[in-house]
Amino acid sequence: MTQSSIWSPISGGITAPTGFQASGIIAGLKPSGKPDLSLLVAPEGAVCAGTFTTSMVRAACVDLCADRLIDSDGRVRVVVTNSGQANACTGDRGLVDSLGITQAVADCLGLSQEQVLICSTGVIGVPISIKNLLPAVAPLVAALKANGGDEAANAILTTDLVTKQIALEAQIGERCVRIGGMAKGSGMIHPDMATMLGYMTCDASVPFDLWQAMVRRAVDRSFNAITVDGDTSTNDTFLAFAAGDPLPPDQLEVLEEGVTLVAQALARSIARDGEGATCLIEVQVEGANSERDALRISRTVCGSSLVKTAVHGRDPNWGRIVAAAGRAGVAFSPDALALWIGPHQLMAAGEPLPFDRAAASTYISERACGRYLLDDTVEIRLSIGDGAGHGTAWGCDLSDQYVRINADYTT
Repeated sequence: MTQSSIWSPISGGITAPTGFQASGIIAGLKPSGKPDLSLLVAPEGAVCAGTFTTSMVRAACVDLCADRLIDSDGRVRVVVTNSGQANACTGDRGLVDSLGITQAVADCLGLSQEQVLICSTGVIGVPISIKNLLPAVAPLVAALKANGGDEAANAILTTDLVTKQIALEAQIGERCVRIGGMAKGSGMIHPDMATMLGYMTCDASVPFDLWQAMVRRAVDRSFNAITVDGDTSTNDTFLAFAAGDPLPPDQLEVLEEGVTLVAQALARSIARDGEGATCLIEVQVEGANSERDALRISRTVCGSSLVKTAVHGRDPNWGRIVAAAGRAGVAFSPDALALWIGPHQLMAAGEPLPFDRAAASTYISERACGRYLLDDTVEIRLSIGDGAGHGTAWGCDLSDQYVRINADYTT
């Protein structure tokens, strides 16, 4: 949150905005017996924007969502999410099951099927347990409530250790506007949209084309600026609902600031909860020719296995950082490089500076002393020239626990 921002945090998560309802229940889809089925319902008149995985191998639910948003100009109101089975690479059954579930939810809510979307998360190649899910639709709808954000946020998790939720509000003109969000993701995180699922709600309406463009820009500055392990998913989806009285055109810039802040908070929480991670890494790049160039470099540094392992080892090995920046595919002069790890400057004008290696190592260690402390971010800053482009990306350190978690994932 920037100090100048008018947006303030509030409770309520995805259901903080007026008119939205959510629920989350145990449907028996996961062997753990934890909540695994969620529902989010927007008020009448809502519009929904979405961004999706760019993978050629994607779940049927992704195409179903994308097609329905296009066909209806975003006039959808509902998303149901199952956790436990990704329902990707399951042949024709993937689409058949997705259609059957959205029809069952639509019937229970008294809506048309085209107003209902579905997202799935879990193990690839495993179909949804329909025999457990369909009988759970009626209880899921019955559990809907205006303060159901916590239940919904819990029901979409897989390997996550914590829920990812946020809500902000601001006085815009004479109105109080609220934006809420929830997400899931811990591994297979290197979105290109968008291994994550993310949802946003807003109680101010925006024309669909403007809302889609606003959401796309926010995603580029948030979910497309995080990485945990360099892998993307078959199911990556971000959906954003807007419903309520419209804002004047001259107030949409303020609204977009809130949308971006919510998206970035959710994205950072995913990177912070990276499988086996002990800290969040934030890479700021300035002096680039464009924001896109800056984001490309910052994301490359965040995604470098050598940088990630150095951070995990509390090693201020700055050579790994500049090497990653140099292979990002962005032209810049090495003679202009300046680099900081936290408060410690390690390079200036392309040359190394004397620095207290032990103090820099201590800085990294202090940030990794607790995974969910407010100060658990290792900040890396790169200046590459005198351009106006700047961008920030987020990642996490890479530990042996990541290997253990993913080596045992299905066995």
